[in-house]
Amino acid sequence: MIKDTSIYGIRAIIEAIKAEKSIDKVFLQKGLRGDLFGELEALTRSENINTSYVPIEKLQRLSKGGNHQGAVAQIAPITFVEIEDLMLQASESDKAPLFLLLDQLSDVRNFGAIVRTAECTGVTGIIIQKKGGAPINADAIKTSAGAIFKIPICKVDHIKDAIYHMQASNIKVIAATEKATSTVYDVSFKEPCAIIMGSEGRGINPSVIKAADELAKLPILGSIESLNVSVACGAFLYEAVRQRL
Repeated sequence: MIKDTSIYGIRAIIEAIKAEKSIDKVFLQKGLRGDLFGELEALTRSENINTSYVPIEKLQRLSKGGNHQGAVAQIAPITFVEIEDLMLQASESDKAPLFLLLDQLSDVRNFGAIVRTAECTGVTGIIIQKKGGAPINADAIKTSAGAIFKIPICKVDHIKDAIYHMQASNIKVIAATEKATSTVYDVSFKEPCAIIMGSEGRGINPSVIKAADELAKLPILGSIESLNVSVACGAFLYEAVRQRL
């Protein structure tokens, strides 16, 4: 069983960030003020760390009653790879790379399920945004059945940063969106490509859609207008597998 790794206390979190620990998310107390607290806030902004302002009751739960001083941080249980290293590994492989870009997917269990499917379908690497996404915690690990430890995961400041890296390396970027006119079955996944999946409620950010090379959707034959994102992602990935077999 894997437990969440959390640290609490303003000074402890500041030192962890300065020591370049892999901080997944910082929870700060709503309305709190003070010089040291302000230093932590400035540091999370400068390092682009995912931050949420929460009531003191949540901090007490996260710290299990410890002296949190208004701040709790979750340390990621994995080491993230740099996008340059991920692209280099892909270029050295004899297989056409298949990347997955997740645009601020927020549900931990959806994220874990997607990672599990990605590992099963041979995805080269997963790229997520530093802010606004689901934390990589024990729930994500459990839902992924441990796949989180088997597939490279990269964090970028913005998903568009990853798109530009892909396009510069001649990797086609396909956005999975109901705004598309083409279906997933009209798109070729045989060449090097990356699939973008959006968040549960909002979908893919409009600016991210504009940056994509192609748009594709899943045909919906029933009265419900959309699928769960992890299910939709699985359909896209297995269509890529079908074409590549």
